[in-house]
Amino acid sequence: MIASLAWRNIWRQPTRTALSLIGMAFAAMLLVFMLSFQFGSYDSMKENMLRINDGFGQIQPPGYKADPEITKVIHDPDGLIRELESIPQITTASARANGFVLLANGERSFAAAVAGVDPAKENRITRIPSLIKQGRALRSGDSAAIVLGDALARNLRLKVGDQVTLLGSGMDGSVAADVLKVIGIFRTGVPEIDRQIAHMPLDRFRETFVMDGAVNEVAIIGRTLGDILKIEPRLRKIAARHDAVYLNWGELQPAIKQAIRLDMTTAALMYATLVIVVVFIILNTLYMSVLERTREFGVLLAVGMKPGQIGRMVWMEIIFLSLVGVGIGIALGMALAWYFGQVGITFEGMEQIFSQWGLPSRIYPRMTPFRVLAGPTAILVLIALAGVIPYRRVLGLEPVEAMNA
Repeated sequence: MIASLAWRNIWRQPTRTALSLIGMAFAAMLLVFMLSFQFGSYDSMKENMLRINDGFGQIQPPGYKADPEITKVIHDPDGLIRELESIPQITTASARANGFVLLANGERSFAAAVAGVDPAKENRITRIPSLIKQGRALRSGDSAAIVLGDALARNLRLKVGDQVTLLGSGMDGSVAADVLKVIGIFRTGVPEIDRQIAHMPLDRFRETFVMDGAVNEVAIIGRTLGDILKIEPRLRKIAARHDAVYLNWGELQPAIKQAIRLDMTTAALMYATLVIVVVFIILNTLYMSVLERTREFGVLLAVGMKPGQIGRMVWMEIIFLSLVGVGIGIALGMALAWYFGQVGITFEGMEQIFSQWGLPSRIYPRMTPFRVLAGPTAILVLIALAGVIPYRRVLGLEPVEAMNA
């Protein structure tokens, strides 16, 4: 009976109810869409930056990330790769070897980070093979070949077909020297990569640097980054069995993680402000409604209704109103996020800035249960808690005083 009375009461003032519903629905819709858009941009940022050069995760020798010496190696990469690729969530695992070298073209020379990669797998791990602007990517069977970032090639005044001299230090301490042919020049849009990174075939790298079959890291990729995150504990156990460590996306890209954390902190303050403002506006409206109905409550008390029952009725009115408003907002927010999830949102003139953070020019909102429900649930819970105020107001009423109010 109390529930039916509460439902009837919220429609006694249709205009006031409609305005309250519009306010809650708009706030809930905005929260659903903005959270889906914001976290969708984070997903794009992480996946695009990781796909440029790192992969979604890596297994490395202990201490290699902090001090990448060529002597820190994984001795049995083939066994490790077989174990990794037996996991359904991992689509590809690829061995790599890295060295810091001096690349020279005549009298011009620049320091670079050269990676020995498996040409048959690299296009599934990173996007560099698809970002070749001149020439072609590495292929299986290539030997004395190298692909460079466009800024590095420009600094060395190299073009496709030129030869470049490589000088570095081998794993055994000897001088590693080679002459390679530039077969491709890539551009990622990330300045640090385009002016420092070069790729050459893994077999040639291990021969030049006397690696004896060892590698410095094994990069992995999955259908989505989320798939790899789910199996992180398993990956850490596998790495430990091979006397190595597993690095997740945040450990591979700490700058991206810090940028996301800072942006989330700022956004959380904005969302909290929006929720609090909406809650207080709705609470004010409901409290004024309770004050206007003091005489009605006095009559109900006089005919035998208990204060607790009236208080629960008022509280249920608040809950019903919140559920309807938030429900409408969730539906509208999901529809809006779904639409822009199909067509994307473009920010004209921001392409260069976005590319530095691995973001595409078109961003797509992505919905998950958390992103859809977190904001509206906060509104619903806070309004329900704030309902204590009108509830306590009703509990303190006396029949005679209330009827004479």
